This record gives sequence, structure tokens and C-alpha cells, in this order.
Amino acid sequence: MRMVITAVLAAVTAAAGLLSPAHAESAPKVTATEVYLIDATEGTVRFARRETRRVPVASLAKVMTAYVVRKVAPLSDVVTVSASDVRHAVAGGATRAGLRAGERLTVRDLLYGMMLPSGADASQALARRYGPGVKRFVARMNAAARSLGMKDTWYTNADGLPQTGGDRSTARDQVLLAQAALRDPVIAQIADTARHVVARTKAHRAHVWRNTNELVPGEAFGVKTGYTRAAGHCLMFAAERDGHVLIGVLLGDTSDKARFRTARRLLDTAAAT
Repeated sequence: MRMVITAVLAAVTAAAGLLSPAHAESAPKVTATEVYLIDATEGTVRFARRETRRVPVASLAKVMTAYVVRKVAPLSDVVTVSASDVRHAVAGGATRAGLRAGERLTVRDLLYGMMLPSGADASQALARRYGPGVKRFVARMNAAARSLGMKDTWYTNADGLPQTGGDRSTARDQVLLAQAALRDPVIAQIADTARHVVARTKAHRAHVWRNTNELVPGEAFGVKTGYTRAAGHCLMFAAERDGHVLIGVLLGDTSDKARFRTARRLLDTAAAT
């Protein structure tokens, strides 16, 4: 299924400006403030609400981090976690993958640690290594955003944590990112994983990471959750319904559970039309 979905996404346009609004549907009740849902198979917009409003996107930024890492880093590369990586996540009050300074993990495992439990320690380790340095890595993120046509997006860090002059994007731009990220079979596989186990070795402790996206597995095949007080509850999601690949982004929802209810309603409505 992942290979079929990746092939479909590779065949459709990555430019939301080329999507036809002709089939936009009247949506059920949604509680998110910014919403964009497309049918990637048809190349049509199914629902849009304030989709071009620039707002924080919290940990959805980590999808761009994964996208950039996949462009520059072999999966077998080994990265040593630093004390500063751990401090960054702790000081920011961020969700963490439970990494400790001195642990050495592969890029593949760190991608799981970043995407499933939304570990800011993992994203910081990857950004520091593959900038090299976080500042250069963020520049890579912004360059990638430009190349994908994400004209209303600006990143300031690799994890979406609040900071002065912080990240801004739109639901429309984030759907562009989701399309591009899901064309990568590794990212697609990670996003569709409910639980990832890293066995203990001499290089690192054992880790068990669970996906914060409760739609996975079964209801959807990704992609990423996010939350900060400024951004509200966010969700990038993708699912297959009746042979159609549907990709959506919700920003500024009211609660953890509300974003999943909203996504389900939108997917059900799209499938019924």
C-alpha cells in the first residue's frame, strides 16, 4: 500500500495553486481554525478554511526536518547525542524521545524518535549534525520550503518550539510539504508506524517509541501531530479512501482529541462524495 500511495503522490502535482477548487465540499463541523484538505488522486480541493493564514505550526516543522535530513544523510549514518541536544528539549518543555548524552543512534532510528513521539532531542541532534549546526540546518529548511513552493512559510528552528520571530506557515503550504514528504518511501513508512523499538546495544539504551497520531494505523497512514500554546493542536494527516489519497492539515484545533475528530469527519465527508 505504501508503494502505491507513493506512486500516486509522485504522479500528481505538488503545487497547490494548480489544484482545482471545483470539487470543494461543504465540510462537517470542524473546530480547527485553519484547514486544508485535498484529493491528491484527482488534484482537487475538498475543503479549505483560512488556508493561507500564516500561523505557527508547532511540531509539524519536524516533517520538514525529516524531509531535509533525507536529502543529505544516509540512513546508516551514526549520530552521537550531545548534552546540548537534551538540554534544548528539556529547557523548551518539549516532548522528547528520552535520549541521553553520549548515545549513538543511526539516522533511521533518530527519524523514528523525532516523528513518532515527536522528540525535540532527536530533531536537535539531526539538525546539529546535518547543518552542520542548527542555524545552517534551518537555512536548509527554508531553502527546501522555497523549492517546494511554500511561499508563506518561514522556519526558525528544527522542531517548531516557540521563539522570538518564530516559525510561520499555512495549512496550504503544509499540505504541499506533506505531499513532498510522503513521496519519500522512508518517511512514508515511518509516518505509518504505530510503534518502533530500538534494541539496547553498547552504543545506546533500549527505546520504545509510540506514534502520537491516534489515526495510525488503520484510519490513516500518517503523518504528524503538533502542539504549542501559540499554535494550538495541529495535525498533518493522509489516508486512502475508495482508491483516493486524501491529504489534510488542521491548525489551531481546540484539543488533542478534537483534531482527530475533525480529521475523521473530513475524511468521512470526502469519502461519501
